[in-house]
Amino acid sequence: MDDDSVRPTPRPTLAHPTLADGADMWRVARDSAVLDLNSVYAYLLWARDFSSTSLVARIDGRVCGFVSGYLRPDAPGTLMVWQIAVDAAARGTGLAGRLLDALADATSATTLETTITEANAASRRLFASFAERHGAELDVTELFTAAHFPADAPAEAELLHRISPLAR
Repeated sequence: MDDDSVRPTPRPTLAHPTLADGADMWRVARDSAVLDLNSVYAYLLWARDFSSTSLVARIDGRVCGFVSGYLRPDAPGTLMVWQIAVDAAARGTGLAGRLLDALADATSATTLETTITEANAASRRLFASFAERHGAELDVTELFTAAHFPADAPAEAELLHRISPLAR
């Protein structure tokens, strides 16, 4: 093989995050330029305390995507997806869908929830596609209106996307 040949992109491996992945999760979220960026500290805590309901994707040992979530304490059959992000180089490969599918499979959840702003068409397509793949209903309702956010930190309304039932 000569230097001008194209090497295929390796398939990312998926795993539950460790504390060592927290800073990389923050980097992927920051570089997405779409997600609300939390502090590095928050991603470190997430990687430690919610590892069993989160996944990272790695290529050659480097984190190139993640999905973070938790089982709702008042509804333990419901997986709430907090954030999902994929590095620019891995976008368009189906990695985000693969992360969602693997996380749903790794939990006992029969319902998946997430919030998405009206402007985030890519996320709306991702979760609609997830619902379709799983033969589940997708219900969209308003959860947080713009009025829920303080005047000095305005935000768009967040629509709750509830996908159920997930086949088990």
